[in-house]
Amino acid sequence: MFIKVTSSGGRRYAQLVESYRNESGSPRQRTICTLGRVEPGGDVDKLIAGLQRAQGATGTTEGASDPLAGLQFLDARAAGDVWALSQLWQSLGLDELALAWRRSRSQLDVLALFRAMVFNRLCDPQSKLGVLRWLDTVALPVGFGLDEDAPMHQHLLRAMDVIDEHHDALRDRMALLMRPLIDQDLSLVFYDLTTVQATGMSEVQGDVRAHGKAKSGLIERQFMLSLVQTADGLPIDHQVHPGNTAEARTLLPMIRALVARYPLKRVVLVADRGLLSLSNLDELAQLQDTLQAEGIKIRLEYILAVPAARYGEFAQSLRVMAKAQEPQTSWVSELDWQSRRLIVAHDPEVAQRRTQERRKQIDELVKQGQEWGGQLDAQDAGQKRRGRPLSDSGAKARLYHAVKEANVANLIKVDLKHEEFSFSVDEERQRYLELLDGKLLLVTNTDTPAAQVVAHYKSLADIERGFRVLKSDIEIGPVYHRLPQRIRAHAMVCFVALVLYRVMRMRLKASKREESPTRLLEQLRRIQHQTAKAQDGRKISGLTEINAVQKSLLVALKITAPTPGAMQNPHL
Repeated sequence: MFIKVTSSGGRRYAQLVESYRNESGSPRQRTICTLGRVEPGGDVDKLIAGLQRAQGATGTTEGASDPLAGLQFLDARAAGDVWALSQLWQSLGLDELALAWRRSRSQLDVLALFRAMVFNRLCDPQSKLGVLRWLDTVALPVGFGLDEDAPMHQHLLRAMDVIDEHHDALRDRMALLMRPLIDQDLSLVFYDLTTVQATGMSEVQGDVRAHGKAKSGLIERQFMLSLVQTADGLPIDHQVHPGNTAEARTLLPMIRALVARYPLKRVVLVADRGLLSLSNLDELAQLQDTLQAEGIKIRLEYILAVPAARYGEFAQSLRVMAKAQEPQTSWVSELDWQSRRLIVAHDPEVAQRRTQERRKQIDELVKQGQEWGGQLDAQDAGQKRRGRPLSDSGAKARLYHAVKEANVANLIKVDLKHEEFSFSVDEERQRYLELLDGKLLLVTNTDTPAAQVVAHYKSLADIERGFRVLKSDIEIGPVYHRLPQRIRAHAMVCFVALVLYRVMRMRLKASKREESPTRLLEQLRRIQHQTAKAQDGRKISGLTEINAVQKSLLVALKITAPTPGAMQNPHL
């Protein structure tokens, strides 16, 4: 038997029809009964509802034939961003990081917890407690781990302890995984430091939190993070230092670690002016000799910026250079400095802008100082004015703080020892600083052409962008951990997150995409994994449709699209 739909008088009716053969054996059909009108709430719907009640199912008569009737959506979780990061993680072989702690007795799934903390830094950076809340909002791929019991806060902290306990082995393993992505014959590496704000007032043994001058210019409790990256912008090593460590003292230990982890033939180190010291240059030469004596054939070269404002010895040479050049034109030249090659590059637009800004600052402060001096003279002459009278000590303090805030204390000298208010402008120093305006001084032991040396140094700006990513997108600070091992583990988590960020950026750039990795993850986050419950109690799950933009981003990352079967579902 089967159901046959017929029409009569503009209405449609369902009939139960039977097929049979007559006496002669020919096939025939006969109507057993008419079930009723086929329309919402009609006789057929009422019949279906009655049959459902006979089976013990609940439901209303109206709309009973609607397959979506009674459908309940139980859960919706972000899936696309975590899927993309998981695929990227696997393509880089980062599961091998677990070999660093393979002899650990920990019963935790450290790799899964580590991976979750890294992904959280890129998707929704929060505290470690925030990681747990974030895990409740995402669908994890099958095989990710954490599919039996939900982790607790203490599990994350214990995993961080394991990560720090095997910190050196983890850095070694990370170096092995990064080797295929870097140039082994000529490695141009960039080195810089940044400060990361830390909270808390307690003191612990081996504390890396210390009060020091932050990049903002304020004195904060902090730790320092050094970072090494390749010319392509790929981070390859990092290190945590106490917050009051002098920048120059961090350079040599990092170079030693870099040489030990990577089989490089040549290292051209590019670093900012804060890392320059003559003792560093001498020690780099000694390190070169030591490595040669140990049979390690590697050339240690450097391009370091010179803080020319500290050295008055450049004045005459720079004046001679400037006179030999066309005014208002860019130029690059070089000279000998303490038996070292010194390259000077001049940008007239930068020079003019900086000179004008400084002169404006000085003029405003001198004018303010003269007004206060005139007010004091008027008071001494017996003239009265409204408001509290100004004292010499008050005028000195106000001008001194204004000068310090404007960072021109080396030019405007406030005489704090003299009883009367007085100040002066160091015009000779001002002329020297104006001579330096627009000039970049670089010391190097390479034989690279001067213009290329300047271009290499200007590429250092890319590592500064890496620090901005760490502080904005990945939100490395402020750090609320107090134990040094937790701070180092937190830095490792953020470092691996930065590696993934940079690889995403490299692949997007290779595909000529304009999106940033952050924007990419925002787009993929809209791919949702949803779970629903039908009226008969069955649970079903699926992914929202992947649109054309999301598909193209997955192609740019060189990863496949997710499928419902590839995602964990705690509700099924």
